[in-house]
Amino acid sequence: MYTISVNKFKITMKLKFSILFLTTTILCINVAGQSLNKAKSTIDSFIEKKMNEAGIVGVGASIIIDKKVAWANAYGYADRQTKIPFTTSTIMNIASISKTFTGVCIMKAVEEGKVSLDEDINHYLPFKIINPNFPDEKITLRHLATHTSGLTDRYPFYTDSTYYYGGRKPEPLGDFLKNYFVPGGKHYSKDNFLNAKPGTNRDYSNIGAGLAGYIIELRTGQKLNDYARKNIFKPLKMQNSGWALNEINSKKHSKLYEKKGDSIVQIQLYEGVTYPDGGVRTSVQELSRFFISLLNDGKYQKTRILKKETVDEMLRFEYTDTNKPVNVNISKINQGIFWSTKLGATRIGHNGSDPGVRTFMLSDLNKEIAVIVFFNTSLTEEDEGKFFDIYEELYKYGKELKMKQTAGY
Repeated sequence: MYTISVNKFKITMKLKFSILFLTTTILCINVAGQSLNKAKSTIDSFIEKKMNEAGIVGVGASIIIDKKVAWANAYGYADRQTKIPFTTSTIMNIASISKTFTGVCIMKAVEEGKVSLDEDINHYLPFKIINPNFPDEKITLRHLATHTSGLTDRYPFYTDSTYYYGGRKPEPLGDFLKNYFVPGGKHYSKDNFLNAKPGTNRDYSNIGAGLAGYIIELRTGQKLNDYARKNIFKPLKMQNSGWALNEINSKKHSKLYEKKGDSIVQIQLYEGVTYPDGGVRTSVQELSRFFISLLNDGKYQKTRILKKETVDEMLRFEYTDTNKPVNVNISKINQGIFWSTKLGATRIGHNGSDPGVRTFMLSDLNKEIAVIVFFNTSLTEEDEGKFFDIYEELYKYGKELKMKQTAGY
């Protein structure tokens, strides 16, 4: 009897301890979950407040932690009139983030032995491009991809002449480049060239990016969109991504908006003559796969789009204290192949800005916390900071998620 009572006591105490442990565990999980939900609620509230303050119609975003999507959400509308919500699968042109796709195409062509980063571009072109200020100096793909070619965007010509709205057909890229850079061309001017030797001055050039993409088309025998589809979009299952309006499902494409005074007006969709500089259309969801592949040595899950050594060369910082353009402070900016540091050299990746479009695709230097964010609205200069406010809050939330993952929540 005594032995049985002891055993019963032991069983009862084990049962009570198990129930206490289970209850405590559930309570901890609930607290952690509530904390996470509270954080999510805070980020949602912050973004929606900033959208309302600035007049931003739609936003989509993702946070990538250790090369995996840890969070994604969207706010507002892809179509304000019909109340179609903006989602992480909404398609939108991503402006200059497109240059990173051109960069991958360049590096793929390097892998295939079709181009060299350091060959004179005139070796590849059917016409000669010569800077009249430095006629004997060669220009290379590396110069084009690091914005040190000495070729420049002439304003306001670039913004007035390279966007085609309402389904109008742009001037063919090759014709435009010949007309812009070759004497006698209808767009030619000595102001299309800097008074600087290639490699000595950094001057961000969209038309230079267009030229780089055109060279890849010539050397691969494929249009850039087809080459990208084969080597990027298809392997990464980016089925809703393309380089032109006729390549994507228009029903999934966001409308674009612009703030004018106190009004928000819709603007027509458009395409660009120099499409390698900004023509890619994709979603937050699909761009996340592409960004992860660059942060992860060319690999997304089991799919590789570039060799590790190729990605290393693409993302390698070109500038050093002893080898840099005269107008560059490397503590504030450095440059890879259509890839650069941002925000005081604290982030890497690319941003984008076009009519009705503002985009961010940035990671910390250790590639641990990355943020993608799309805005389908152009703001006034006065409200431009709202974009950065939202990006920074997303990055801050990414740091919280990283800490929670590290703590095992």
